[in-house]
Amino acid sequence: MDVRIQQSVVANLAARPMPVEAGPFLIGLDPSTESPGINYATPRPGAAITPADVTALVTAFRKADRQPRLEYVTSCSPSLESLLLTAGFVVEARHDYLVCTPDSVITPPAPAGFSLHEPATEEQRAALVRAQNDAFGGEPVAAEADVARLRRLQSNGGVAVMAVTGADICAGGGQAVPPNGAVSEVAGIAVREPYRQRGLAGAVTAAITNSLFTAGTEIAWLEASGEDAWRVYERVGYQPAGKRLYIAQD
Repeated sequence: MDVRIQQSVVANLAARPMPVEAGPFLIGLDPSTESPGINYATPRPGAAITPADVTALVTAFRKADRQPRLEYVTSCSPSLESLLLTAGFVVEARHDYLVCTPDSVITPPAPAGFSLHEPATEEQRAALVRAQNDAFGGEPVAAEADVARLRRLQSNGGVAVMAVTGADICAGGGQAVPPNGAVSEVAGIAVREPYRQRGLAGAVTAAITNSLFTAGTEIAWLEASGEDAWRVYERVGYQPAGKRLYIAQD
């Protein structure tokens, strides 16, 4: 399972507008944003990595004017963390990832008063982006580049779902990246504060997951940001399967 998840991460980064090969690493670069959460690297699973490879990776990031940063499944490169720490990297977070399959998914109904559907217009995509930014504590705005990124995700086979109130307000939503090797990452599950504690997060997650499985995806995976999110995802059939590391150099 770990190898399939890590291979999917490599594929996701390869689909960035400007992917960069750096020895055993792949850097996914997007010129429309400097966000470290989008511009990061990952190792190819099982690749031999040396201190010189890490030095070359940092050089490639500096050349691109981006912060050196990696996300990866730890078991696929067990000796990498020590090399990165020696090179001045600092651990940001250690997360469990959870997986769901067509046999394990549980589908709760959408809460009363809300409808779930895929954004089909630029305004709907912008509404979803604004809702996600608001839910995650940012400004409730939607940059043109963010809307374009969501449109590209959908056109490439990814999934986006928005939760809309009867008054046509986007209360939240989420998305999943285009599947690769029948594996897809579900991410960005967000519900604005006034609409929480109603089951929306679970309903959105299940809707995205079912859409993936209907299209032939075999494994959906995600990460939980805390105990509350963990419980939401377990209720729709996700179970812990492995460990991932977030690590960056200032």
